[in-house]
Amino acid sequence: MTEVPASIWLIGCGNMAGAMLRQWVASGAVDPAGVTVIKPSPRGVPAGVRHLTAPPADGLPDALMLGVKPQKLDEVAATIAPRIKGVPLLLSILAGVEVAALAKRYEAGAIVRVMPNLPVGLGKGVVALHGVDPESTPGRQTTALMASLGLVEWIAREDQFDAVTALSGCGPGFVYRFIDALAEAGAALGLPRDQALRLATATVNGAAELAARSDDSPATLADRVASPGGSTREGMNVLDRDDALKALMKATLAASEKRNGELAAAAR
Repeated sequence: MTEVPASIWLIGCGNMAGAMLRQWVASGAVDPAGVTVIKPSPRGVPAGVRHLTAPPADGLPDALMLGVKPQKLDEVAATIAPRIKGVPLLLSILAGVEVAALAKRYEAGAIVRVMPNLPVGLGKGVVALHGVDPESTPGRQTTALMASLGLVEWIAREDQFDAVTALSGCGPGFVYRFIDALAEAGAALGLPRDQALRLATATVNGAAELAARSDDSPATLADRVASPGGSTREGMNVLDRDDALKALMKATLAASEKRNGELAAAAR
């Protein structure tokens, strides 16, 4: 069984990288003593993890993850790339930055794009990967490292990565909007706003868990809830009219995918 890299450096540790790191440590997937976070402030760094403001003077880790904003790609590469030349495994969570753009700036044994979403912090996220053969040594190492974060999916074609980013990377934001809208609709019917929000959140949580465990499609599950002539069916008729909900989600994901493409073009 391929083991998780023993030593890991994180360049930057914002919301997403921080969520990943905290779950790695909390789940026991990584030894905090083997992790070094390199960023200006120690804020948010888990106990036992080494914090530095610059890379160590010598040596290389088994794996290094870029966790900065995509807009800082060139700024970070200018200072970090010479120091980490030859790192065995380079992981990048920079949205829209392609493998070729990373290889142009960093010399590494293997480069893997990583697209997590925020629920990785609970071990219930989605992590999309692309860049190497999943069965290669760096591929297996990456899978082993990401396994504690939730569902891990290798994406065969990089031209599909923007779509994956729009769906699962951006998806939690869209779900939060839906929960808020569901709660607001409940409040419009007379429920206290805080109670409507609790009900909406628990409803989405339970429905998602049931969908994840069921062998039936979400469409089939929806039809099971919606008895002919019943109240659920009447509400669903509004969502289904002219495929309004599907059209809205297609437009939403298309907008996010387009922006991912723009980020990729800017980083080339």
